[in-house]
Amino acid sequence: MHAYRSHTCADLNKDHAGKDVRLSGWVHRVRDHGGVLFIDLRDHYGMTQVLCDGDSAAFHALEKVRAEFVIRIDGTVKLRDESLVNPKIPTGEIEVYVRGVEVLGPAEELPLPVFGEQDYPEETRLTYRFLDLRREGLHNNMMLRSNVVRSLRNRMWDAGFNEFQTPIITASSPEGARDFLVPSRLHPGKFYALPQAPQQFKQLIMVAGFDRYFQIAPCFRDEDPRADRSPTDFYQLDLEMSFVTQEDVFAAIQPVIQGIFEEFGGGRRVDADWPLISFKDALLWYGSDKPDLRNPIRMQVVSEHFAGSGFAIFAKLLEQDGTEIRAIPAPGGGSRKFCDRMNAFAQAQGLPGMGYIFWRKRTEGLSDVDREYLAWSIEKLKSEGRTEEAIAQHEKWFVSIEAAGPLAKNIGPERTEAIRVQLGLGEGDAAFFLGGRPEAFEAIAGRARNEIGRELGLTEEGVFKFAWIVDFPMYEKDDEGRIDFSHNPFSMPRGGLEALNGDPLEVLGYQYDLACNGYELVSGAIRNHKPEIMFKAFELAGYGRDEVEKRFGGMVKAFRYGAPPHGGCAAGIDRIVMLLADEANIREVIMFPMNQRAEDLMMGAPSEPTNEQLRELSLRVIQKD
Repeated sequence: MHAYRSHTCADLNKDHAGKDVRLSGWVHRVRDHGGVLFIDLRDHYGMTQVLCDGDSAAFHALEKVRAEFVIRIDGTVKLRDESLVNPKIPTGEIEVYVRGVEVLGPAEELPLPVFGEQDYPEETRLTYRFLDLRREGLHNNMMLRSNVVRSLRNRMWDAGFNEFQTPIITASSPEGARDFLVPSRLHPGKFYALPQAPQQFKQLIMVAGFDRYFQIAPCFRDEDPRADRSPTDFYQLDLEMSFVTQEDVFAAIQPVIQGIFEEFGGGRRVDADWPLISFKDALLWYGSDKPDLRNPIRMQVVSEHFAGSGFAIFAKLLEQDGTEIRAIPAPGGGSRKFCDRMNAFAQAQGLPGMGYIFWRKRTEGLSDVDREYLAWSIEKLKSEGRTEEAIAQHEKWFVSIEAAGPLAKNIGPERTEAIRVQLGLGEGDAAFFLGGRPEAFEAIAGRARNEIGRELGLTEEGVFKFAWIVDFPMYEKDDEGRIDFSHNPFSMPRGGLEALNGDPLEVLGYQYDLACNGYELVSGAIRNHKPEIMFKAFELAGYGRDEVEKRFGGMVKAFRYGAPPHGGCAAGIDRIVMLLADEANIREVIMFPMNQRAEDLMMGAPSEPTNEQLRELSLRVIQKD
């Protein structure tokens, strides 16, 4: 018999009854039933119940083991009594009577339990990550991740892509985040950088003529952490293709991503219709460039209904250039209690509040003002050639419902009715309003939209909905008013060189992201493969020709020797698995994650270098005051 096991803890069933076996694993639970010990023995594959009584030579040794001891047992497989069968596990029909035991690895008292899914402080969990990983939920997440990576790799090979590895030690590049620098021992005072992405290398692979590349690539970015982003490193499915348009890249990656979600989504529906939404429209409709389309709410501009109105706050605001008023429709939200709750939500987000209107069943007859407006509006609809049915519907709604709330009183029935018609709302519905420069309130409007969708039960569950976000602006102004790249600096501008001769803030790029359920999963672009366009693009962002040659000399040089049109994208593996595992925090799907302060509590990183290391690297650490 094998030194440690004849079977795993998931192998045995009723067909093994009467056979002698050897198992090894961790003591998951010990139950003492008065002279009879029951132990759940766990390994990577599953769980087997073993038992021992006073007649066994192993009894006294087993009495001394406790949770998480690693043991080896020899015993005989027995059928469980029919009333004691556990249908939840593959080995639930049997148990093993222990005749011999050896402790392979004793365990001290545990700093956190492995049994169950208790909510322990993150600091404890990350310090003892090797114990945390023994828990069933986290163990299953890691296996899901492993299987997703395997499936991604197989799907890419099946699609005609070839896998190549790119360097881990390279030069610094402007990718939008800080580099991790690596000092060179052989070149004192000089530094390598860990790659933020294999961007330049995969483009050079295309120039070298390999046509279709992919890699499960590690990427390193010194970023501030978020729940859906690791602060130091992450993995992505990186791919690049030659002689392709944007649509070709979409056609190549959709079957891969869709197939992964269908394979590992646990029966949740995967929408096959992936709409193309411009960056501008995404911000207008959803307040985000990674919209959650499970929520059907679309925001709209309603500035015309407030310009010159009795609501002075919005009316005066609209007198300033670049301002507008947007509405968030809330079907089913037509109660003052709900409106007040959402107003409090906006205040918690740092706004003074959100204006609102809700429509309810009319409690009194029409006022003289209402009658005048109704008559005027009917004549207006007739002059526009509206059908009798449409006019009758308008009259029915106006007579049966009324607008309520402070805004409604300030702007009057004509404007509130026009807003209701534009938004397609009726009795029992509401709308919320935000105003100012869009860039100042869009993000909060997007969060309010999501909150409204959840509160009202409008956000669909059990489905993955995707959308391509396209037509990103190439440039933006930084905090100091300077022009900088807003996305990938190596993207081809729409319109080529000619587009770069106008206002940089009006230039759109062949850049695209894939959003799913409110998360960005994929980002990519059609690349700029022409040196003269590349020099001009970087010039607008403040990089002179000499600096471009210095920082990206390898790629610029390569483009002078025949570069094919090419493009690609990268899909975040950590984020994909997070969605599939239905986790809210990306650390739950990473084997050994950092904490929020970018610290490895288990290994003690980052750590202080020794004086010998500093001397060898010709470095000196200057302490901050």
